[in-house]
Amino acid sequence: MYVSNEQIQEYRRDGYLLLPALFSRGEVQAMKDELPAVFAEDSPARVMERESGVVRSVYASHRTYEIFARLVRDPRLLVPAQRMLEDEVYVHQFKINAKLAFQGEVWEWHQDYIFWRNEDGMPTANVVTVALFLDEVNEFNGPLLFVPGSQRGGVIEPRGRKEADQGEESWKADVAAALSYTVQQDTLAELVSEGGIVAPKGPAGSVLFFDGNVVHGSAPNMSPFDRMLALVTYNAVGNAPPPREKPRPDFLCSRDFTPVTPLESDAPARELAPA
Repeated sequence: MYVSNEQIQEYRRDGYLLLPALFSRGEVQAMKDELPAVFAEDSPARVMERESGVVRSVYASHRTYEIFARLVRDPRLLVPAQRMLEDEVYVHQFKINAKLAFQGEVWEWHQDYIFWRNEDGMPTANVVTVALFLDEVNEFNGPLLFVPGSQRGGVIEPRGRKEADQGEESWKADVAAALSYTVQQDTLAELVSEGGIVAPKGPAGSVLFFDGNVVHGSAPNMSPFDRMLALVTYNAVGNAPPPREKPRPDFLCSRDFTPVTPLESDAPARELAPA
């Protein structure tokens, strides 16, 4: 059992669950060794920070890098996701968020599911994102911030959608520092007065599960420490979006709904550990 019933209850109550140091140092380093090549690829799936021009995010690396293809099948991520969603799951989205030292920019306060509902047509919020810490996450390097319990209120409907830059495809705003759907300050203040703010922290190799409706964001990284995350969004197979006339790029919204199957329980450590 990769998570207990009590941990599942904690996840449903708070909207997130942190499992510290779930992956070994060797496993994490093997993934980090691939990042220079990942970040060097010039493609629409690579997103740059608007101000500094360094890498912000790279999407869908699990399709071209075997180590990340194995990661999305790792039972330490996959089995808890199946339990949380009570269904078989597929990978709706995979990305690596860089949040580089001194240059990683803000992620505004938002909910994830509203993007997948409005832009992809995902029927319900029966979806979970799993973040693997590729670096230590501390109070200095822009940790994810959550409002515990905020997912229980469902989708916070926007007062208006921000307009994309002139001539820019609308989806590009949703992967940059100016998100289309954000939580207004007065709404956030009310939510925080009820639930507070937490910043889950831990060593590299820690794993963080979070609900599609939990309100979250992160501050700029002003520290000399990188804060890189590999994020897998698992969607329930029964919650797959229907066909859409003008879908977002496939690297943002996968249209392969094949259920993910787990690796053998000892395969990740055996295959990823350095020689």
